[in-house]
Amino acid sequence: MPDPIQDRDRLNDVLSQVADAARRYLARVDELPAGGGAKRDEATRHFVGELPEDGNGSLATLTSLLTHGMEASTNSAGPRFFHFVTGGSTPAALAADWLASTLDNNAGVWISAPLGSRLEQVAIGWLKDLFGLPTDWGGVLTTGATMSNFTALAAARQWWGEEHGTNIAERGMSGLPAVPVLGSDFIHASVKKALSMLGIGHGQVRTPTLPSPGGGSRSSFLEALERDLKGLNGAPAIVIATAGEVNAGGFDPIGAMADLAHRYHAWLHVDGAFGLFARVSPVTADLAEGVERADSVIADGHKWLNVPYDCGFAFARDARLLNAVFGMGAPYFPTSEADHPDFLYLAPEMSRRARALAVWATLNAYGRRGYRAMIERHVALAKRLADQIRASSDFELLAEPRLNVVCFRYRPVDVPEGELDEINRRLGQAIIADGTVYFGTTVYAGKVAFRPAVANWRTTERDVDVIVPIARELATRIGAGRLSPT
Repeated sequence: MPDPIQDRDRLNDVLSQVADAARRYLARVDELPAGGGAKRDEATRHFVGELPEDGNGSLATLTSLLTHGMEASTNSAGPRFFHFVTGGSTPAALAADWLASTLDNNAGVWISAPLGSRLEQVAIGWLKDLFGLPTDWGGVLTTGATMSNFTALAAARQWWGEEHGTNIAERGMSGLPAVPVLGSDFIHASVKKALSMLGIGHGQVRTPTLPSPGGGSRSSFLEALERDLKGLNGAPAIVIATAGEVNAGGFDPIGAMADLAHRYHAWLHVDGAFGLFARVSPVTADLAEGVERADSVIADGHKWLNVPYDCGFAFARDARLLNAVFGMGAPYFPTSEADHPDFLYLAPEMSRRARALAVWATLNAYGRRGYRAMIERHVALAKRLADQIRASSDFELLAEPRLNVVCFRYRPVDVPEGELDEINRRLGQAIIADGTVYFGTTVYAGKVAFRPAVANWRTTERDVDVIVPIARELATRIGAGRLSPT
């Protein structure tokens, strides 16, 4: 098959083949194991070899993907994939995403994607409404939390430069002092990665020194943060707050941090990759109180919004700053108009997938009440799992779940404290290898632990209720020496 044009007549057959496979898969995904290492690793070995001189054609290629390829994939679309705070794709979002691929518009400029541009404009407005953010903020869709943090912190860097009398987007950072960045121990790796890419440096992050080792109270954190801000003597700074820490779902005191940021000449950025969704329900809204007073905030779409990878949102109080950083033009680019937005001027990429179709479709399909119901259901499921752990004699709850993440570890009564980290690491490997449920290990409060997160629209009580029994069964196998730790 030396030229794709010779494959034109097979297009309908290929699409039908994929659609049929997708229907079969989604009809049984609720019953499938979430993962399982050995079989999937073996299936990936089918995808090796040299670049073919003459192609195999679309039908043979898709047949390979639909057999060995699906065997190699995890079932992260299903209800028992609790790793990495991963959502699924709602029916409306999945269908709209298929349409986005079919239309294949570049949503960077209106002239090439009027539908994608309009839907992004509408979706950004709806998201601000959903999260209770001011209507006059600027916003843009991105690929996920990392690029959302990058986008919002680029606006923060531009503000910081202007406070020093410099246009960083134009002149760079040469000759400027280091950018002070302050936050808590909750700061996520995606924020640090963004700081690295922005030339600020992740090593610039300062976490206040607390009076007692290993942490302290909220008030002691705020006192230490205020001391550090005071020590800057009025110089501009960036303060980063976290809404939804990944290990246990904790929240920084965002409202109080906003007070300090405004008092001491600092930009407040809120990383709300999944925790921003707490604002959707009155049951959890108090956790993220004060976000509306920040200067920028981000969230992921492929987490709790349940749209396909990849999707995120970045919001900034001063939309002008986004354009100042990303508003690069070219002679062949159109002049942007208010009613015909060109989002390439507000975000890093000039070539942009029309992910707004999925975002708009899911918000239009389920609305505020639908998302509130899903979030409240997931919060209740997290508490249900926590109650099961608390009632057990061989598992230990390490933190009360504040949102949708449950942090716990295996703690049999006959195992010394010094051996618990190793046995939990081995249990984590066993859980991933088994794949019935899917979640890995972390380190929380110095202890190796688990952090399953409920974020998939499909997840119900029956899915959460298998976590403890499966973990216990696998732990028993490890203890009896019947399952290799590797």
